Amino acid sequence: MAIMFDHHQWGVAFGILGNIISFLVYLAPVPTFYRIYRKKSTESFQSLPYLVALFSSMLWFYYALVKQNAFLLVTINCFGCVIETIYIILFITYAPKGSRNSTVKLFVSMNVGVFSLILLLTHFLATDSTRILILGWICVAVSVSVFAAPLSIVAQVIRTKSVEFMPFILSFFLTLSAIMWFAYGLFQKDICVALPNIVGFLLGLTQMLLYVIYKNANKVIIEEKKLPEAQLKSIVVLSNLGASEVYPVDIHPDDADTTDVNQGPKENHQETDQRNPKSLEVPSGLQLQQHNDNNNTDDGCAVAV
Repeated sequence: MAIMFDHHQWGVAFGILGNIISFLVYLAPVPTFYRIYRKKSTESFQSLPYLVALFSSMLWFYYALVKQNAFLLVTINCFGCVIETIYIILFITYAPKGSRNSTVKLFVSMNVGVFSLILLLTHFLATDSTRILILGWICVAVSVSVFAAPLSIVAQVIRTKSVEFMPFILSFFLTLSAIMWFAYGLFQKDICVALPNIVGFLLGLTQMLLYVIYKNANKVIIEEKKLPEAQLKSIVVLSNLGASEVYPVDIHPDDADTTDVNQGPKENHQETDQRNPKSLEVPSGLQLQQHNDNNNTDDGCAVAV
């Protein structure tokens, strides 16, 4: 009895930790959806992981209600149903027409149609002794799908060598959550809870390894593309700040336009000097004094041109 009591205590402890970490897992996509809201576009993000996560939360919530004495499963999956529904609504709001239509169709067929079918079949056709077992293995299959749903993003990461659309925070907390719920299922002797989280741990670890491998690849590509522009900018800055008589440079045909622009003010200055040759011979102070004497001004103001 003491050993069983200890097992129950450990199960409750890991269940509470699983609730806390799973709560953070459900909140992990908040930066993603804030980005979607700010840009008013879903960009290359996909709705499939959130639809599958909602479907999984609905099934686990139903499983916990049928099994009874699984309050820790009820609390976290109830929250999951609410937050995943909010995510899907935001995605549908800002998704382009094609992605919006496919998301709505998948939501109606899977989250409404398939779940309703499972609910009716297990409630009316299965007996009390087999209902929990059937629901448990259905939840195992769906949970594996939840962990495998980001594999489409993993394929995109490998193909594009960019982790922009695979948030590391989500992968990290999914891995921690899998560890906690595996321990909960182990101490509660619930194989339906423990088994899928083994797969979840392995897939989450794979995603984090891919993030470490490709996190700098996108930066390198961007720097390589911007390198010619950076060199050109340096050349332009030097040519604008330097004076030709101090820093002579070789002028190429491609630089004709730039040379004309830089020489424009100098040519205008030379034309002005040719039209008014005497202005260079007479000091400016004498010109102003002569101008004031001729106009007999008493206001003490002079306009310099």
